[in-house]
Amino acid sequence: MTDQLDIFLIVAPGLENLLADEAREKGFAVGKLETGGVNLRGDWPEVWRANLELRGATRVLVRVGVFHAVHLAQLDKRARRVPWAELIDRRRTVRVDATCRKSKIYHEKAATQRVETAIREEAGASVETEADIRVMVRIEHDQCTISLDTSGELLHRRGHKAAVNRAPMRETLASLFLRDCGYAGQEAVLDPMCGSGTFVIEAAEIALGLNPGRSRDFAFQYLKTFDAKRWAKMREEADTHSSDLRFFGSDRDPGAIRMSGENAERSGVAQLCAFSHVSVRDLQPPDCDPGLIIINPPYGGRIGDRKKLNAVYSSIGHALRSRFSGWRVGIVTSSAQLAKATGLPLGKPGPVVDHGGTKIRLYQTPALR
Repeated sequence: MTDQLDIFLIVAPGLENLLADEAREKGFAVGKLETGGVNLRGDWPEVWRANLELRGATRVLVRVGVFHAVHLAQLDKRARRVPWAELIDRRRTVRVDATCRKSKIYHEKAATQRVETAIREEAGASVETEADIRVMVRIEHDQCTISLDTSGELLHRRGHKAAVNRAPMRETLASLFLRDCGYAGQEAVLDPMCGSGTFVIEAAEIALGLNPGRSRDFAFQYLKTFDAKRWAKMREEADTHSSDLRFFGSDRDPGAIRMSGENAERSGVAQLCAFSHVSVRDLQPPDCDPGLIIINPPYGGRIGDRKKLNAVYSSIGHALRSRFSGWRVGIVTSSAQLAKATGLPLGKPGPVVDHGGTKIRLYQTPALR
């Protein structure tokens, strides 16, 4: 394999620019942006580093084959040109997932079988439904792209959150929404409907310089290209630092407060976090300089009818307008009408983002007066 790889970061569509900005800040060689992803160039250690350090990526893929194919025999021949034996050890198991769209090769099962056979015969690895390594094949407009999933489990699964509330915000989305609000680890953050603590914990981790992937394993550790000693050194060299900031979460549900505290403890940021059992209407500013309030209120079918939802958002807006002068606000919701019900001075909303099948957007305010 060439030292320079085509690396593709998957991200929720609409948030590509935010992830590209994060990758540039981390020193990655960012290339073209596509719908749902960001292209990078780099070697295998850069693949490992992307999994370890990038907070907003959903998966990290390595494209190992890109070619034109209009029939299965052509797919079979060209799939065998991928240096499978250099990538996959015969002791490992492999799963192949193929999708076909607007192509002469339209039978996904047949395409899957051809690539499975190529891997089995070229690398000697066995093909299983539950496998160490996942190979992704996309055939679109007769262009075949074969990629290795180097992440394994989705990257929002940091390895710290054992307890979650209903409809939790994914850590990857939370980190990019924080970035969109201008948060860079240098101000206090408050989430008055904290659920399982995602926004608060992400903010604290960013302030401390903790790598999001520090506590979990990745699929690239099963590849022949993996160097365990170099990986161990990379993990040890994390640029962590101390912080005098505090991060605050509150919720009217005592179970949410318990979960948030446990998750913060597992994440190693409990010393920076304070969680309190209080409703939004009784919320008071913490004893610190104004910072960022970010909130993911209930929306859609998670709570009653529209009248109840409007009342919830109205209470949020009243509490923040009356007591939180100097604080900026970010609200993630599925409805412009609900956002407007807060009465807050909202600017232009961010892009539409798919969150578990619900289309959500980030609405922001300047510092409240």
